[in-house]
Amino acid sequence: MFDIGFSEIAVIGVVALVVLGPERLPKVARTAGHLFGRLQRYVANVKSDINREMELSELAKMKEEVTSAAKSFEQTINEQARSVETEAHALEKSATSEPPAPNPIPIPPASTPSQAELLAGQEAGLPPAIVTTPHPAIPAAPAAMVAPAVAATQTFDLGVEPPRRLRS
Repeated sequence: MFDIGFSEIAVIGVVALVVLGPERLPKVARTAGHLFGRLQRYVANVKSDINREMELSELAKMKEEVTSAAKSFEQTINEQARSVETEAHALEKSATSEPPAPNPIPIPPASTPSQAELLAGQEAGLPPAIVTTPHPAIPAAPAAMVAPAVAATQTFDLGVEPPRRLRS
C-alpha cells in the first residue's frame, strides 16, 4: 500500500509524542489502530462484494449458454423424432396397403420328360424325378449348376450358439 520504512515510523512517533504528550499518545494510538482495522475490513468487504458480483454475472452468462444449448439440442431431437415418426407412418401405410399384383408367368402343365431328357439328367448325376422340362420364359441353367437332391437329414444353422461350459 504505502511505502513507509521503520525510520519514517520512528519520526512520526517522535512528532506525535511531542505534539500529543505522553498522557494522550496511548489513547490516540489505540483509536488509530481501531480506525485502521475498520478501514481494512471495509476494503476487504468491498473487494469480496465486487468479486461475488463478477462471479454471479459469469454464472448468469454460463446459465444462458447452457439453456440455449439445451434448447437447440431439444429442437434437433424433436426434429429427428418427427422425421422417424413420419417414416414409420409411411412404412405402416405402405405395409397395410395391398401391393400391386405382379404379372404372373403362365406355367404350362407339367409333361413327362422324354427319353433324351432322362438320359441327359442321368449324365449330369440327377435322379429321374428332378429332371423336368424348363419353362420357355425362364432361361435354362447349365447342367453343372443343377444340384442333386439333398437327403432328408439336412441340418440348418439357426445362429444359436451352444451354451458355454464354465471352467472350475
